[in-house]
Amino acid sequence: MTRLLESYVQDAWWSPADTDDADATSVRDASTGEEVCRVSTAGLDLPAALTHARTVGQDSLGALTFHQRALLLKQFAIALTERKAELYALSAHTGSTARDNLSDVDGGIGVLFTYSSKGRRELPNSRIIVDGPPEPLSKDGSFLGRHVYTRLSGVAVQINAFNFPVWGALEKFAPAFLAGVPTIVKPATPTGYVAEAWVRILVESGLLPTGSLQLVSGSVPGLLEALDLGDTVGFTGSAATAERLRSRVRHGVRFTSETDSINASVLGPDATPGTPEFDAYVRQLFAEMVTKAGQKCTAIRRAIVPEEVRPAIVEALTQTISARVVIGDPRAEGVTMGPLVSTEQRDEVRRSVRALMDAGGHLVVGSLEDPPVRRADGTTGPADGGAFLEPLVVSFDAADAEAGSAVHEIEAFGPVTSLLGYRSIDEAITLVRRGGGSLVTSVATHDPEVAVALVSGIGAYNGRVLVLDRDDARTSTGHGSPVPHLVHGGPGRAGGGEELGGIRAVLHYMQRTAIQGTPRMLTALTGVWHTGAEADATGTHPFRKPLTDLRIGDRVDSTEREVTLADIETFARFTGDTFYAHMDEDAAAANPFFPGRVAHGYLLVSWAAGLFVDPDPGPVLANSGLENLRFVTPVVPGDRIRVTLTAKQITPRETDEYGEVRWDAVIRNDRDELVAEYDVLTLVAKEWPAAAEAVA
Repeated sequence: MTRLLESYVQDAWWSPADTDDADATSVRDASTGEEVCRVSTAGLDLPAALTHARTVGQDSLGALTFHQRALLLKQFAIALTERKAELYALSAHTGSTARDNLSDVDGGIGVLFTYSSKGRRELPNSRIIVDGPPEPLSKDGSFLGRHVYTRLSGVAVQINAFNFPVWGALEKFAPAFLAGVPTIVKPATPTGYVAEAWVRILVESGLLPTGSLQLVSGSVPGLLEALDLGDTVGFTGSAATAERLRSRVRHGVRFTSETDSINASVLGPDATPGTPEFDAYVRQLFAEMVTKAGQKCTAIRRAIVPEEVRPAIVEALTQTISARVVIGDPRAEGVTMGPLVSTEQRDEVRRSVRALMDAGGHLVVGSLEDPPVRRADGTTGPADGGAFLEPLVVSFDAADAEAGSAVHEIEAFGPVTSLLGYRSIDEAITLVRRGGGSLVTSVATHDPEVAVALVSGIGAYNGRVLVLDRDDARTSTGHGSPVPHLVHGGPGRAGGGEELGGIRAVLHYMQRTAIQGTPRMLTALTGVWHTGAEADATGTHPFRKPLTDLRIGDRVDSTEREVTLADIETFARFTGDTFYAHMDEDAAAANPFFPGRVAHGYLLVSWAAGLFVDPDPGPVLANSGLENLRFVTPVVPGDRIRVTLTAKQITPRETDEYGEVRWDAVIRNDRDELVAEYDVLTLVAKEWPAAAEAVA
């Protein structure tokens, strides 16, 4: 008997008690039509899964800092990498070729690695995120405001499409996990067995914090209605389904969607046949048609080219497809394009193509008939129940594209693109906009003026715009490849959500709150020292303290040092910085910002370091940077300066014997005027003497 796909809930694997459930959905191999598994959630206690996430999952993730969660994401990625051959083998049942696996399996693993790295580099080793600088709310500095992000208190429910069972889930899971919010994954039934496999790998790794990840293999009746404030829904699929699901969740539940997208790719008027841009455009268009058999939310659905170039595009695409496309079972050697996910999906694509043709389009590449395919045994013949379809191009001339609406509304979710002619840049912009909002549009041009005109006109209608030319054709990640560093989502028809986008995606699972209070309270709440909070300048110099002893607010108040004209001239000659404000009294006095010759700002910063640095070897290992430098009051010969240095933020590194310390540096003159302020960044050992311990 074909196995019944299991769910993973409340930290245990679950399957229906009735393994002969008549309501179970049969899932079939996309190439052969043979049954792969059956899916049912009859009897599954979904409210208990929600409660488990909100209690056990929240507690286990809440005990970890951002850096600790980020390290787990890296370990998840390593665990999946070690067993990705298993995911490749299962993905073959869905129609995925080896190239397709790079987008889905390797792409999903790459998301985990990226968020692990960004989490450790861009987030504090704490549990809240401080957003922006403090806002003074009183003249004496006793009352401040600051924005902070704290994690949501509920569960992230993700409802995924069939085309990317690994990447589509991990690109939502990674930022939610990093934020500290547990996830319930509901994969699309046709490829749910691949999602079950990656979840099983993570479970067997023993790395998952309890309650942090659950999987529901099958339908989820009543789940959305049971969500409440603090919960989120992340949906990928059709716009119609998104609206239906959105109507089922309570007010206050965050609902983000990534839906239908009639993406475009515009060939610039300068990219004529024979140019590198024309060739790159054709290669990209071909790749978007055949990768995942065109079943990508980011695929090019409208190829918008100068009207006179349409025949050349058709000819170039025809030649490329003929030379490079071998349709068949992905398990057969040499196959470069697999089937659609199911015969039902293939039939839906055929209906969409016929609707485009009824609206004035002409099929200029490919056929709607069943193509001969290469079978797993290496023979070639009829599809034998597989969901195969050739790459198809439906062409519209400029007049038809301008008048018709079907080409801008119908998404044939397969190896299909519509070819549209345009007669001016303004017309090309109008055609892109008629898609109603897209995930991505690409522009192939080497002319900066064309790029500026197109991007200015289409930017507000797209979540991402790729500018392709001869200089980035080889390094470009491609039109249809979202990367975790950048926003994945789009306005209007595309859903209005923003999945991915670096740390922006993490913030989707957090609440921004304005906190008001005294410097002392804000220091306690944020873990960042604020001017006016307690500081300790007594006892051991802070540079003599390892991280285990250093505390927020530890301070050093320096002695004064007089700045002389000789000092300024020596610094100028030594550095070569002989800017007139330092060397010419009359010219400096004529400047509205200076009373006369003044000290170099960098002289003052250098001297400040000399005033606060403890010179002997100690736990401060290196200066790693300086940020937010601002010069306020000029220093003239005869002024005396002093510096106050306060430990502002301490960030231990989880995997290293040192951490980062941010110091608040303030330079004042002998009239107590603010001269300069900035942050000093240092690397500090967790223990000292570290070197002696290492030798021992």
